[in-house]
Parts: sequence; structure tokens; C-alpha cells
Amino acid sequence: MTGKLYGVGLGPGDPELVTVKAARIIGEAGVIAYHSARHGRSIARSIAAPYLREGQIEELLMYPITTETTDHPGGYRGALDDFYADCASRLAAHLDAGRDVVVLAEGDPLFYGSYMHMHKRLAGRYEAEVVPGVTSVSGASAALARPLVEAEEVLTVLPGTLPEEVLAAHLGSADAAAVLKLGRTFPKVRAALESAGRLDEAWYVERASTGDERVLPLKDVDPASAPYFSLALIPSPLNAPAARQAPADEATVDAAGPGEVVVVGLGPAGRPWLTPEAQEALTAADTLIGYGPYLARVPENPRQRRFPTDNRVEAERAAHALDLAKEGARVAVVSSGDPGVFAMASAVLEVAAEPRYAEVGVRVLPGLTAAQAVASRVGAPLGHDFCILSLSDILKPWDVVAARITAAASADMVVALYNPASKSRLWQVDAARKLFLEHRAPTTPVVLGRDVGGPAEQVTVTTLADLDPTQVDMRTLLIIGSSTTRALHRHGRPLVYTPRRYPA
Repeated sequence: MTGKLYGVGLGPGDPELVTVKAARIIGEAGVIAYHSARHGRSIARSIAAPYLREGQIEELLMYPITTETTDHPGGYRGALDDFYADCASRLAAHLDAGRDVVVLAEGDPLFYGSYMHMHKRLAGRYEAEVVPGVTSVSGASAALARPLVEAEEVLTVLPGTLPEEVLAAHLGSADAAAVLKLGRTFPKVRAALESAGRLDEAWYVERASTGDERVLPLKDVDPASAPYFSLALIPSPLNAPAARQAPADEATVDAAGPGEVVVVGLGPAGRPWLTPEAQEALTAADTLIGYGPYLARVPENPRQRRFPTDNRVEAERAAHALDLAKEGARVAVVSSGDPGVFAMASAVLEVAAEPRYAEVGVRVLPGLTAAQAVASRVGAPLGHDFCILSLSDILKPWDVVAARITAAASADMVVALYNPASKSRLWQVDAARKLFLEHRAPTTPVVLGRDVGGPAEQVTVTTLADLDPTQVDMRTLLIIGSSTTRALHRHGRPLVYTPRRYPA
């Protein structure tokens, strides 16, 4: 089986601009090939050095000539054709031996890159893949910090090796332009820019993205100082240096109309359990409101206002968010877990139903629930019909809580219990346990999940008979199994599941 040929782009020079894919392929390949001039030093290899490993075979492809002067019978082009044919033969020997070969290329492999000569000679005979890289033009544009093109503008890319009059003609009609391969062509390129009337617009960027980077007006450059790895840029005429922008703290909300309230579920803990949709909403907001500990889970952003509140002022928190949105703010109300499960969504919508907020839009973005998180840690206890109950009697009387526990227990559903206890409310867990025991076997599996996803995560599997109420606090969620729920041990940890099939 033959090896695979890779043309891997390394970007303009900074090893941190090598793509993740390029770094992986470089590290995995058996053979690393790279070009150099007669001095033997390879810029491509120096960029890739952090990603090389011990034991790799290296193939230095050294150009036989550096100028267009040669005594080869076929002239300059003949000398290069022979060189590329020899390089292709050397790499083919590795490919025939089953070794993957990476040919390193500065910038992008197929953008004025030497790799293309290997690709044309080998890709028809072997499996080949090109891994794109950040181009020198992109690197130079970033160094200049000026957009190259905008809207319908056209970017013209030219090699500095073109005749002066051809360069001048292209530069005179271009919206924006990049001229590559300066070095010894610099005087000719400068003259072409001057002839085209574009010299005052042109910028010079040398070794973009590296520690030796230089950026200055091209007309101020000493021609003798310009290396091959430099280029000329004429950026977009629509993007001359902008006037000072107002700092973030001077920003005001749009008074032209109402903003919006988005109720965002953060999940039970941590960024990995935050949905991309929720993250986008948090990023787009200019105002964040929420219970202090939950709000603290969102990284600080200096352009955003933050209003942390106590946990028992949900209606006031909702009204505050709606008032700010009415003035034009984009408000994100954060909620742990899913905002629609014993959380802020219902509080916001209840207040938003008032006529004074009729023009304010409200959206609810779901989040991973605590019940789902705890269940996932032990397997699938929620695999069949289940219900979610809150043991708190702050917003509803205990008689209602007890009646619902009895109904769920008698219906033989798995039950997830939220808000089981607090510093001032310690008796409900034992009371709920006794109600379940009226309808469930003492051996019914019970899962206790505390701070799941957080630094103090603790998950315990016990039974109704052995459930210890003193081990439960406000940060704990309980899952009470049904008559079909099963608990077992696999690979040193407990597993709990409820079959999807119910006995006839």
C-alpha cells in the first residue's frame, strides 16, 4: 500500500498560525520535505519545528539556483524542471514504501507555492491532499490592520517578477492590490507604483506575523533592505484610517425602539454544558441580569452591564429586565439549568404579560436540566415516563406537594425532586421518603446528585430504605426510581436505568 502525499500550508510565519489540522498531519507523517535556497536554511521547517517529532525522515529539497542565471542547457526553466523531477522522484520512493509524505509550504501550498510542482508531478499517481494555510496577503493585511477589499471591490494579486509596464497597468486600474515576491524586484515595483500614481497609497509589509515584522509606507523603504518575504499592499480606498470610535462606556442603547429580553439557560454547571445558541445570546447582549452566583458563571465583558440580584426577587428581576429592554437594551436574563424548569422563564413571561410591556419581545433559550445531568452520571434512570417535582413549599403549600408526590408514586413514575432542602427546610425529604414508601418497595433505587458538573460533584446511588435525609441539601437533586428501575455495578461504578418497555 502506497503512502499519501500532503501539501501542508504553514501560514505567513508565526507557528501559532499553523492550523490544527496541519499540526496534526505534520506530527503524524513519516517523511517531512521542505525547500530551501543554497544556504540550506528553510523558513518552512522553522515554522513547522514545534510540530515535528523524533524519528521522522526529513528531505531537504535544495534549489540548485537562486537567480535566472545558469549554464544549464535548457536555461533557467530547464534547470528547475530537472530539479522538480528529481524532488518528485525522491518523494515517490517514500510513497512507494508506504510512508506518508508532508511537503511543507509557507503561506498556502497552492498560492505561489513550491508545493504545486510536486502536486502536478505526483497527485496523479498517489493519493494527495492539500491542507490550506493563511496566505501572506492575509498575514500582511492583519499586520496593517486595514481591510483590503469591501463590498464590490476587486483585489488584484500580482507577482513582482512581471515587467514594469505590466505591473503599472494592473496597479493603475485596481481597486486594491497586493504585489508579492519583492526582494530584488522592489525597485521595479516601486517604479510601477509611482508610474500608476499609487505610490502614496502603497504599504510595505515584511515578514508578517513574525518577530521581525515591519510595516511602513512603501515610499519610505530602502530598496536594499527588502527581502523576498515582503510584499506591497494597496488597501481598500473605502477604508482609509477611521475616525476615533466612541469607547464602550460611551455607548448608548438604541432609543428608536424596544430591545429584547432573552432568558438563557446556562445548564447545570460549566461552559461545556452551555449550548451554542445560549452562548451566542450571551455574547450579543449588552445587559446581563440574574441571581448572583449564576451570573458569576458568565465571563466578564467590559462592554456589558451586569445586575446581580438575590435569589428571592424574581418578579423584580424580571421587571428590571423588561424595563431596560423597553428603553432599547438587549437583555439576557441568566438562569441555571433550563430556564423553563423551576426558573426564570415563567417569572419573566408572567411580568411581560402586563400591558406596559406589550412591545417588548421575549425569547426563551433552553438549557441542560439538572435532572438530565444527574441522570447521565449514572446511566438512564429517566428512560421511561417520569415527572419533575419541587419539594419547596415556599411558593405552594405542602399539602399540594404531598398530593403530587402521592399521585406520582402511585402512578409508578420515576420522579426527579428539585429543591429538596435548605438551611431552614430540613424535614421534607424524610416526609417525601415516607410517602414514596407507601407505594414503592424499600429496595427502589434512589440517585443523589450534588453539584453535578461542578468542582464538588458527588453522585450516590442508594435505596428508599437507606436514603439518609441528612445527606441532602439545596444543591442536591434526587431521582426516585419506579418499580422497573434497576441498579447494578459495571467497571467499578454504579449504573441505574429504567427500561423503556413496561410490564403488561
